[in-house]
Amino acid sequence: MNRLARMAVATLAVLGLFTVGAGVAVAKMLPARLARLAVPRVSGAPVTAAGPGPRPATGILPGRAVGATSAGVASALSGLIAGGGLGPHVGVLVTNLTTGRVLYAQNASTGFTPASTTKLATATAALAVLGPAATFTTSVRAAGPLTARGARIVLIGGGDPTLAAAPFPAADYPQPATLAALAARTARALRASGVRSVRLGYDQALFSGPVQAAGWPALGAKDNYISTGNVAPITGLEVDQGRLTSQGTPENSDDPVNFLPRSMTPGLDAARAYATWLARDGITVFGQPAAVPRAGRGRLLAAVTSPPLTQIIGQMLVESNNVIAETLARQVAIATGRPATFSGGAAAVMAVDARLGVRGIRIYDGSGLSPLNSITPRALIRLLRLALARPRFRSVIIGAPVAGFSGTLAPGSYFGPFSPAALGTVRAKTGNLSSVAAMAGIAYTRGGQLLGFVFMGDSFAKKHLLLAMSTLAQLASAVAGCGCG
Repeated sequence: MNRLARMAVATLAVLGLFTVGAGVAVAKMLPARLARLAVPRVSGAPVTAAGPGPRPATGILPGRAVGATSAGVASALSGLIAGGGLGPHVGVLVTNLTTGRVLYAQNASTGFTPASTTKLATATAALAVLGPAATFTTSVRAAGPLTARGARIVLIGGGDPTLAAAPFPAADYPQPATLAALAARTARALRASGVRSVRLGYDQALFSGPVQAAGWPALGAKDNYISTGNVAPITGLEVDQGRLTSQGTPENSDDPVNFLPRSMTPGLDAARAYATWLARDGITVFGQPAAVPRAGRGRLLAAVTSPPLTQIIGQMLVESNNVIAETLARQVAIATGRPATFSGGAAAVMAVDARLGVRGIRIYDGSGLSPLNSITPRALIRLLRLALARPRFRSVIIGAPVAGFSGTLAPGSYFGPFSPAALGTVRAKTGNLSSVAAMAGIAYTRGGQLLGFVFMGDSFAKKHLLLAMSTLAQLASAVAGCGCG
């Protein structure tokens, strides 16, 4: 058995154990972000006698896995693909992830607009250069002497894409670093030095470049991504991913279906929120926070760190979180010596993935919001196989939404409904723009195989988007239900 096959067997065991508790476990971890999740519960009703069970599919005996064949997979998928739900330009690739055998291919080496399946490329690159345990630090430093007459301090962003203003409920996962905790630590340090008042600066200069990526709608356009709540300007200091309440204040929670306009000044908003927490902790803040680029190396007063990268990637994939994706792309750029901009992040992700043997990626951002992006189905499958073969990349699979349970595959989402065979056995990253729908993931099939699949369509009419998303769920369900011998 080759190394990939051994890793596949191990991964099947992990996925099998995870699936048993997926519904309840995911719900307990992510209640705020998965409000639409219908959690299976144990019934208090008496158990009734079971009727005759379903007959095994032809050729499938209990305890024996029947290998999927190209003819069998084609029979299961070709009618759905030919039905036109994904439009006239369709890319498909289905492979046995244990053996690498291609079972179905259509335009597999052709570039398609990937939408948010781009996040698989970004996640892989981030894990490659930063490592699964990487964290990001937000700090406060003195900008001069600390005296009883006051001090100047600077809030310094470290590019933590999950930084929150207020503490999250204890049941939320992951638990982000908060400005509340940072302010409390800062206040203790200041009081220890006899300081009771400060002037506050903030440094958001870790990242740079334009607010928009190539291909994004212009800021003045009705459908621009910031005003429609899809993303915020990407800065080295931001809080709650730039999400705002209807009153224009930081959201203080993580609601992936909050589509109110995002902040245009996330760094300033973070500094103001931090000042409020400092005041609550007994430190007077004079004046308004002022931008202080490249604050230097003054005395460290306090710091908070993000959850580890594996948890951040899970949040990004489950929510399809664009701010996290763009921030991670910039972190990859910094780690590889490139400018921390949209173009620098995209170039870094492509270069790192290429070193891992993944070709066929041409992107202009890290989230997939740009319609100029192009990724081949073969590249997406390669990313999935890397996640299977190397523990370093495992969170690319483990963090993906689960059909019928979490994130963009949860009940009530636009991607669905799924067949019973797919529930809990399909993990996939989705993507959609107005004329684009894509899904890339894995399925543990009825026939006993772990298959990887990619389905992409990028040329249908906008009015057919819901049909395309539903078709993707049908295709994934067909893979999961496949005996396909």
